[in-house]
Amino acid sequence: MLGVPFDAGTTYQPGARFAPYHVRRVSALIQGWHPGLGVDVFRALRAVDGGNVVFPPFDRAAMRDAVQGEVGAVAAAGAVPVLIGGDHSVALPALRAVAAVHDPVAVIHVDAHLDTSGAEVWGDDHHHGTPIRHAITEGLIAPGQLHQIGLRGPWGGPDDGRLAAGHGGLRLGADDVAARGAAAVAAAIRGAIGDRPAYLTFDVDAIDPAYAPGTGTPVPGGLTSREALALIRGLAGIRLVGVDVVEIAPALDHADLTCHLGAHLLFEAMAVIARSR
Repeated sequence: MLGVPFDAGTTYQPGARFAPYHVRRVSALIQGWHPGLGVDVFRALRAVDGGNVVFPPFDRAAMRDAVQGEVGAVAAAGAVPVLIGGDHSVALPALRAVAAVHDPVAVIHVDAHLDTSGAEVWGDDHHHGTPIRHAITEGLIAPGQLHQIGLRGPWGGPDDGRLAAGHGGLRLGADDVAARGAAAVAAAIRGAIGDRPAYLTFDVDAIDPAYAPGTGTPVPGGLTSREALALIRGLAGIRLVGVDVVEIAPALDHADLTCHLGAHLLFEAMAVIARSR
């Protein structure tokens, strides 16, 4: 587990750089046995908190270099990097590092937003709305293996979804998850990915702000906390080679609701990894 305390890529409300501390703080409540998957996570895995990746807090290029180096070392050692962001721009260097070890990977992208923006939107080519576009254009995602879940809200124009749609994979909105059920959606993802290595990148704004108020870009009408946890739990059987949970902003949270949820999302992902081991 690595914290990435960075939010210089945000375009609305910052604060996600404080999430690694607060998610760790509330994670003390979580015990090791996962009753749903029937696994003792911390007996099955030798889990290590590797601390925070170190870089100047507002230097985007330095952050990318540092995260790519740290995640690359973890992945090259045969371990699974599990990241606590930070804003979503931290996912790009993590994907670069994982793909360098495992070749292009399947990506499960849970988010309210497409994250395929370009420099023309905010005048910068590396903000938290750009990591999926870079991952596609750099060939980090295996063809047809971008699975985007939880999308909703207005777009800037009708062509916003074209790049991601052209890369294949599943694209399901929050309404689709509600209609089909989280377990069925997870089963469809498992079937599409098969035995490929997979990276899970989970933006907490995929969850309705009623359940996760502590995020900088909230969008009403999202997943419930139960759907989000069930979605990850339903991935048991795939080979996760990297995970991140991003965009938790503790200063915008209420009663640690989002921080607790983030800790449980990470635990669910680690339980999936434990099952595969």
